Amino acid sequence: MRIAIIGQSLFGQEVYSRLRKEGHQVVGVFTIPDKDGKADPLALEAEKDHVPVFKFPRWRMKGKALPEVVEQYKSVRAQLNVLPFCSQFIPMEVINAPEHGSIIYHPSILPRHRGASAINWTLIHGDQKGGFTVFWADDGLDTGDILLQRECEVLPDDTVSSLYNRFLFPEGVNGMVEAVRLITEGKAPKIPQTEEGATYEGIQKKENAKINWDQPAEAIHNWIRGNDKVPGAWTEANGQILTFFGSTLNDNGLVPEGETLDIPGASRPGVVTKTGLVLFGNDGKMLVVKNIQLEDGKMIPASNFFKSADSSTLELTEEEMVTAEAIRDAWQRILPNVAEIESSTDFFKSGAASVDVVRLVEEVKLQCNGLELENEDVYMATAFGDFIQMLIRKLRGEDGEEEQAIDYVEKSINNLTIRMPHQLFINGKFVDAEGDKTYETINPTDGTAICKVSLAQLSDVDQAVATAKDAFENGVWGKINARDRGRLLYKLADLMEEHQEELATIESIDSGAVYTLALKTHVGMSIQTFRYFAGWCDKIQGTTIPINQARPNRNLTFTKKEPVGVCGIVIPWNYPLMMLSWKTAACLAAGNTLVIKPAQVTPLTALKFAELTVKAGIPKGVVNVLPGSGSLVGQRLSDHPDVRKIGFTGSTEIGKHIMKSCALSNVKKVSLELGGKSPLIIFADCDLNKAVQMGMSSVFFNKGENCIAAGRLFLEDSIHDQFVQKVVGEVKKLKIGDPLDRATNHGPQNHRAHLQKLIEYCQKGVKEGATLVYGGKQVPRPGFFFEPTIFTNVQDHMFVAQEESFGPIMIISRFPDGDIDGVLQRANATEFGLASGVFTQDINKALYVSDKLQAGTVFINTYNKTDVAAPFGGFKQSGFGKDLGEAALNEYLKIKTVTFEY
Repeated sequence: MRIAIIGQSLFGQEVYSRLRKEGHQVVGVFTIPDKDGKADPLALEAEKDHVPVFKFPRWRMKGKALPEVVEQYKSVRAQLNVLPFCSQFIPMEVINAPEHGSIIYHPSILPRHRGASAINWTLIHGDQKGGFTVFWADDGLDTGDILLQRECEVLPDDTVSSLYNRFLFPEGVNGMVEAVRLITEGKAPKIPQTEEGATYEGIQKKENAKINWDQPAEAIHNWIRGNDKVPGAWTEANGQILTFFGSTLNDNGLVPEGETLDIPGASRPGVVTKTGLVLFGNDGKMLVVKNIQLEDGKMIPASNFFKSADSSTLELTEEEMVTAEAIRDAWQRILPNVAEIESSTDFFKSGAASVDVVRLVEEVKLQCNGLELENEDVYMATAFGDFIQMLIRKLRGEDGEEEQAIDYVEKSINNLTIRMPHQLFINGKFVDAEGDKTYETINPTDGTAICKVSLAQLSDVDQAVATAKDAFENGVWGKINARDRGRLLYKLADLMEEHQEELATIESIDSGAVYTLALKTHVGMSIQTFRYFAGWCDKIQGTTIPINQARPNRNLTFTKKEPVGVCGIVIPWNYPLMMLSWKTAACLAAGNTLVIKPAQVTPLTALKFAELTVKAGIPKGVVNVLPGSGSLVGQRLSDHPDVRKIGFTGSTEIGKHIMKSCALSNVKKVSLELGGKSPLIIFADCDLNKAVQMGMSSVFFNKGENCIAAGRLFLEDSIHDQFVQKVVGEVKKLKIGDPLDRATNHGPQNHRAHLQKLIEYCQKGVKEGATLVYGGKQVPRPGFFFEPTIFTNVQDHMFVAQEESFGPIMIISRFPDGDIDGVLQRANATEFGLASGVFTQDINKALYVSDKLQAGTVFINTYNKTDVAAPFGGFKQSGFGKDLGEAALNEYLKIKTVTFEY
């Protein structure tokens, strides 16, 4: 089809490109005139393709179409007009000219919010649903027949930009392309618009955007976010006009400490806090704004409103003046339309776009010895003079290393107020993911969302790795002595201990861990691990080696143990903080920097840990935390050429994939702690009561979500029935319930998908003929609770005998009395070899069995007794490499041999 595109911006450019890919012939592009010497993106794209481009400043005058404009339009002989986000008024002589007429994109669910500020009003009205309409143009204002509509949920903290970027732009482009496809196929509907529910509020302008304080906090929040970034909601306060950006609702009821800001008309003064400016509605509820634009146009963090440290003008040294001129030249290259860069030249008012911000940041990096600005730094100092002042302060180290403002999610729970960071942690700061991507992390106790967490994208991974690499090669982490490094890790352990109740509570609500277990093991062992490896920092040493060379040569050969560089740490969801600590503590003690990818379903303690590293004084860039998917974040870390080591705990299947990626990328070092099917052999001469208790612990500890859980119990015939009877009796005593209840023994499974896998696992066991003695079902209550389960009569060929459940499922098999070698053969008949156990009071038998068991850990008359000083890791397809103990350090070190002759 011959199509004329009438529109502008990146949206118009994308629609244009997609229609050409669909095989349509774009016969003309009609867009706006160049602005500040820069052509619109739609025009640039069309000109590259040699498509005729028309840039009419107007289409009509005094309500009548301009004949010369209509004539030029008709010369392209279009069969259809496509108007993607067209901001000009197009006369009906043009609208009706093609045989198929004209279709227009509108960012609302028409007939609601007809007019130019539809997205603003969607937010201002607090609509729960937003979306867009593609409609047939007529002579009304957005009143034509509807061709198609698409809707989306409006999130509580959406702004015009986030709603547009998340849905209205990408899905709007798809909608325009689909609409043209329907027209081509002769299937496009024409649905008359109803006047019922129609609204039109008019264009939102700065003079109309003043905040009315006599309304609830949610309405004020909606007004601010509905005017963010344009035109900006404002108020009068402190003797000037203040414009607010970045509003979020604060529904925890806790008023943070800070300095008050009197606002005329507000029910209560605002409070300037570390996290932003807290504002109040007439209902007493709160909202927080992140940034404030002052009357002179300068944008500042709201938390810095009363700070005047940056108000005095710096006198530049001769060397700094040379730097300033180099940056002036960079501005001139970016803004070629500006005759001369003066102190008052505004970066954005001179025509710079978001892509130019990236370019300026890179120019500064080149000119200023690698100094890395944030994009936000440019937005906060848009005038050249202000930019130079900000830059020189940073070069002098005067930019202030104050405690950063963290956008916490706060909850009152477990008799505590817990404060949870929820953004990515890169270069010592909590930041949003690219595109403001987020997801919800779920409380397994009731299936409700705890909060939204930033979802890392590929560019975030690359940024984190680059940051870690720079911190390793150029930062202070590689320059401080080993003892000082240990001191920082001791301080980090102390902070974890100070926050242990908060960490354990977060672990409970995010992973389902019983609070008392989380306190003792998840958090307690994490603290022990950091203290243990802090002590190793100044004890990592090489050796001297005598070498044989022909006399009279005299030689000295010695080895040095050095950190490997940037490490990627990928941790599982069963012990979120403890698995992080097992790997991270050794990694940091060895002197590396790292990027941590917590499990997507349990990110919160990792992010709280990141906050504590800042408080401990760990330098920026040393620790980075990226919540996100394994297929994207984990894969990119495995593939990244600047990552030199991957430490992974998870499934064997994923471990194999990671190992392959590590080999193909840069032959990076890798350690893998993978799946298990750990055998526990219980002989008749054991202490039966202890064997019952430890046998239960071996399976049901941490609701069975335990990498070394006993995957299969082998019972000697003569005690089989008695053991099963006792175990069933003990299991019935377990209290299943809220993990924060101190009486609870058994909490919810970690997430819904895992619960479903356990149900299917049990169904397979029953189908194959194993005897389901107890449990096997989901507990009928909210959340992801699964009954502790016992199977007997499990034969070696069965699925449940061979595969790990990773849940509270006890698999019991018999073996004949006295058949030690036979049961060993059966116990070792697996490709897994993580852990194992044996119960017997015969020491000779115990040592014989421990020698023969093919597993990285053997427990005798106990189980689950790991310690920070004891190496931990598996054999066969349970992986290789060690966590814990001195051996773990070797996973994060490389050995260099030095030989010289004297």
